[in-house]
Amino acid sequence: MAEWITSITNQHVRELSPYESARRLFSADENNSGQIWLNANEAPMSEDFSVNSALFNRYPDCQPQEVISSYARYAGISSGQVIATRGADEGIELIIRAFCEPGKSSVLICPPTYGMYAISAQTFNVGVHKAPLTDDFSLNLDAMGEYVDKVNVVFLCSPNNPTGTRIEAEQIVAVLNMFKDKALVVLDEAYIEFDADATQSALLSTYNNLVILRTLSKAHALAGIRCGFVLSNTQVCQTLMKVIAPYPVPAPVAQVAAQALNAEGIAVMYARVKTLQQGIDTIVKRLSQIDQLTLCGDTKANFVLFKTPYKNKLMAFLVSKGVIIRDQSKQHNLDNCLRITVGSEQENDILLSLIQGFFQEQAISSTKEPS
Repeated sequence: MAEWITSITNQHVRELSPYESARRLFSADENNSGQIWLNANEAPMSEDFSVNSALFNRYPDCQPQEVISSYARYAGISSGQVIATRGADEGIELIIRAFCEPGKSSVLICPPTYGMYAISAQTFNVGVHKAPLTDDFSLNLDAMGEYVDKVNVVFLCSPNNPTGTRIEAEQIVAVLNMFKDKALVVLDEAYIEFDADATQSALLSTYNNLVILRTLSKAHALAGIRCGFVLSNTQVCQTLMKVIAPYPVPAPVAQVAAQALNAEGIAVMYARVKTLQQGIDTIVKRLSQIDQLTLCGDTKANFVLFKTPYKNKLMAFLVSKGVIIRDQSKQHNLDNCLRITVGSEQENDILLSLIQGFFQEQAISSTKEPS
């Protein structure tokens, strides 16, 4: 980089490392069309939608009313409690921009968890404190309590990515009470359709420091349109509207989202979730038969996490066969861990056959080694 560009780059940005998204690590371009993508927690199938281009020459509504009202009805809250965003990632950024002061404020995260909470905070020169999950991936409430009065925002994820575990309701309530009148508690429910009974949206009427993140990327199979939602009380929503972009929801996105959120679209989503959960059950059953790996966490989302001392060799082997999963071993307390996104029945079968064959070969090789 030219020296003058470096000199005008913000100091905290110079020190940043970009988030290693699934697509940055492995690009899904047309040259890789034969590969099996099980690394980004996407749905393995898509649906057809109609788009009307008649008004594409006009700027879209900032908050498309049909989308907002449809999602409010789906979530069981009022329209004034919903903001549509460019994926849940924009929701994370809006919260940090609105409620954290650069160079002064901090947020609290509970690793291992979704990496964008920390990256977004660091991008805005906001500090990041950590209260790691316990060995069973539940919240460490004592550790979190040390940050009362020290943070403006607490990020929780349930079901958690990448552990697939649920934060129990009593722990969420404990955190809300712990930070009452002190900080916002942001509950990321990106995967909640896979653990629908555990949603905490009902708590929005009781706790004015609760913010919930949602998305159409996972169960709704619309990762490509980048549409998410922030759910909270009207005061928080009105504050976030002060910092949101003028036109955050493109017209084609709004049209597709509205179709996905009508009665037929919701029914299709529920059927998809049921199918994917059956796929998760199959993956767990077959991986459980392999002695050289250990299942980790839980399966409340659309992925399976496991640990193996052959992590590097297995990952390289799968990549060589055109099957892409996700290495999570850089995360706190996830040494030698890999994560599998549930795919189609055919994709799951190809993956599992490859994994089983790999470990059978490892077992044969070990018996040939001299003692």
